[in-house]
This record gives sequence, structure tokens and C-alpha cells, in this order.
Amino acid sequence: MEASTHYADAWEGFWRAAPEGEGEVLWDTAPQFAAARHLPLLTAHSGGAAALVDVGCGNGTQTRYFAARYRRVVGIDVSRAAIARALAGPATAADFRRVDAADPVPVKGLHAETGDADVYLRGVLHQCGPGDRARVASGAATLAGTRGRVLAVEPAASARDVLAALMSRPGGPPPSLAAVVGHGIAPAEMPDESVPALFAALGLSILAAGSAPLQLTLRDAGGSPVELPANWLVAGRMSDF
Repeated sequence: MEASTHYADAWEGFWRAAPEGEGEVLWDTAPQFAAARHLPLLTAHSGGAAALVDVGCGNGTQTRYFAARYRRVVGIDVSRAAIARALAGPATAADFRRVDAADPVPVKGLHAETGDADVYLRGVLHQCGPGDRARVASGAATLAGTRGRVLAVEPAASARDVLAALMSRPGGPPPSLAAVVGHGIAPAEMPDESVPALFAALGLSILAAGSAPLQLTLRDAGGSPVELPANWLVAGRMSDF
């Protein structure tokens, strides 16, 4: 089953309309402030997977970082427009595919190609439709198999306060945030406890968890990057322990 039509259409519309250029999209921060910070959290609990799948890869900024650190890297996204941007970006060893992580058929097909893989989910679940979150988590678990690990980094519920303050700026919300909301995507509408619960329900153990901010491409009045409070976890199969 594919992601809800509403959310699939919302993401397609978003990526078709998003401005070109580095850092123009709200979460398109440089890898040193995202993937490079998150990778040690994942590798500290490695199960030996040689591949990584970046779920919700967008234009591929973070995916390219991982391509130099894994034998095989695949970025997947529900939006064809996002994948088109990723393919048109700088040359990389990473592969990019239009795959809906909520649809078990292509997910199983990808797993057959990559074998057990580590899975990177950065800010994906909180921007899914509520009915799609369990299916996306299940897709991540399928890709991980028995040796892979899932790293999920999601804004905390308290991030809503930061986003609300940005939306209510006197001059109006920043265009990159307004674009997300304007396409019917509701960020940070997810209780903190729901993320570990999703993976526990799939039979995965939570190997580690913590808090670390998610940097946006926005700047505050003092010129510092805006950060969202966020939580992370690493999950893996219970049979491994």
C-alpha cells in the first residue's frame, strides 16, 4: 500500500515548487550539521551492514555524505520530483530511486538488492500522514533485516513551539517554512513516545536513544542557525542480542 494520496501529492507538489540551490529547503542543511553528527550514533551499534538506505532522501544532500562511508548507498523518496533533483545534483556513488517506504512491495524488492542495510530516517516520520507512520517504520525494519540498524531522528513534540514562533514572526513566516505548511504538510505533529513504540511493535529493540537538536537552514535574529529540539534512537532486531 502506498502512502496516502494526500501526502504523496503534497510532497510531489512541494518538490516541484521548491526553489533550486543549496540550503533553500527548510531542512537542507550541510551534512556536517546532520549526517556527519548522526553517523557515529549509528555505527556505535553496527550490526555489520555494508549498505545504507536514506529514507526520504529529498535532493540527496545527506545521501551523498554516506556514499563515501558505505559500500552501497541508496536514497529513496516518495516524490519523483525530489529524486529528479537528486539525480541532477553533484556526481556521487549513491543511487537514487523513487520508492515509497510505506509500500512493502518495492521495499522488499530493494532489500533483495541491498541485503540487510542500515537505515537513516531524519525528520521523516513526523511529516508522514499519521496512518503512514507505522507502514514507513515497517519498511525501515524490512530494509534493516537482521543485521541492519535503523537510526531515526525526529523533532521532539516541543519543536512545535519553535515552529509556532517562526510562523508568527512580525514580518510573516520564513518562506521555506511557509512552503512546507502551504503544501499541506504538518511538521512536528507527533508525540515523543510514538517513535520508539512504532519500532518496538515491530519486534525491534531500542539499542540506544537520546536527544540532539536538528539544525534548519533558517537563521535567528542574531544570525545563528535555528535548531529544533529532537530525539534520536537506534533500533535493531531482538534476535541479535
